Amino acid sequence: MIFDQTHACAQALDSQDALAAFRSRFLIPQHDGQDIRYFCGNSLGLEPKSAQTLLQEQLKNWQDLAVEGWFEGESPWMTYHQELQALLAPIVGATPAEVVPMNNLTVNLHLMMVSFYQPKGKRIKILMEGGAFPSDQYAVESHLRFHGIDPNEAILEVFPRAGEETLRTEDILAQIEANADEIALILFGGINYYTGQLFDMQAITKAGQAAGAKVGFDLAHAAGNVPLQLHDWGVDFACWCSYKYMNSSPGGISGVFIHEKHFNNPELNRFAGWWGYKQETRFKMTKGFVPEKGAEGWQLSCSPVMLMAIHKSALLLIKEAGGMAALRAKSEKLTAYLAFWIAEINNQLGYEQFKIITPSNPLERGAQLSIIAKSDGKAIFDALVKKRIIGDWREPNVIRISPVPLYNTFEDVYHFGTELALICETMLLKS
Repeated sequence: MIFDQTHACAQALDSQDALAAFRSRFLIPQHDGQDIRYFCGNSLGLEPKSAQTLLQEQLKNWQDLAVEGWFEGESPWMTYHQELQALLAPIVGATPAEVVPMNNLTVNLHLMMVSFYQPKGKRIKILMEGGAFPSDQYAVESHLRFHGIDPNEAILEVFPRAGEETLRTEDILAQIEANADEIALILFGGINYYTGQLFDMQAITKAGQAAGAKVGFDLAHAAGNVPLQLHDWGVDFACWCSYKYMNSSPGGISGVFIHEKHFNNPELNRFAGWWGYKQETRFKMTKGFVPEKGAEGWQLSCSPVMLMAIHKSALLLIKEAGGMAALRAKSEKLTAYLAFWIAEINNQLGYEQFKIITPSNPLERGAQLSIIAKSDGKAIFDALVKKRIIGDWREPNVIRISPVPLYNTFEDVYHFGTELALICETMLLKS
């Protein structure tokens, strides 16, 4: 792709964008009466305009039907989650039966570890990427303690090599091979939240299962961001949140994937609740848990219908846009354009003021670029905010910028680049 720093280049790219119209389907926050340039979808996606419509529909059903809303109306609440299963499945590369929206992300990680972490003998260890999101670390640590296992002895972490920022796949696979008879579970992020590195989930799954371990992924930064093929890769389980790249409200409902090969495995433990009970006999209220077939059998409590209504509005937009293939095609170009601007600013300064630690290979990243400033990083970030450009600061020194294909434009990236160049000119060259 050939870019330049002119406004005309950005305008031309936007004119060729098949997804350009979808920006108008979102509510863009304003500062001082003007739209902000929003690059923080890796933390919280923007609100689809249709969210209010679908939420209002369910509020009206509650008003008109009350408890009968579970069984009556166009979309009875009893089976409402099944509409979302059909929409979620292609986003993560699964069959509808293998996915279900439920709970929140860390809750689901704990539930999946109940089923897929089964320590036995010396096979007690859990392999993670070094620097995993803190909530994942806390979940694993506490889960190990629940089993009476010292986390310091049972958690294996893979770190980048000295002088490098991201992990090499061969180092991950080597760690698996070196500990093959001790690893019970591999729990990796699909994309590392800090560096933006997209891991080779297919290779990790293959190696982990060959070593006799179960393999699961936290897809918080991957679901809705990059194409996934969880079923074909043979992944045992995965969990994700919906409020980042799937734009489904702050703290919105999570989702899980459980490979169909586990549906009829009686050796899997699980924490049971009545919403996971076989649907056709659920209301007989009998003792003895009989799970619904598929991922639905891992549900616990009644589905949060209002959260699912918002989630449905966002999932329908992804479907209408052409699914993950269409989103990914634009995302790769947007992110490449962003990387171009960073490189050009460094060239103009004559030194590497901004270092992108996210892999340059599009196959190893999603929408996010993680950028370290050689100097004045937080001051530069704050200056961008004053210019109505919203990214994300992560301690100790990373600016995360994520152009999201459903609502970001090439002109957004152009304005980010020009404002960053001006900030550097005034803040750095005059210092």
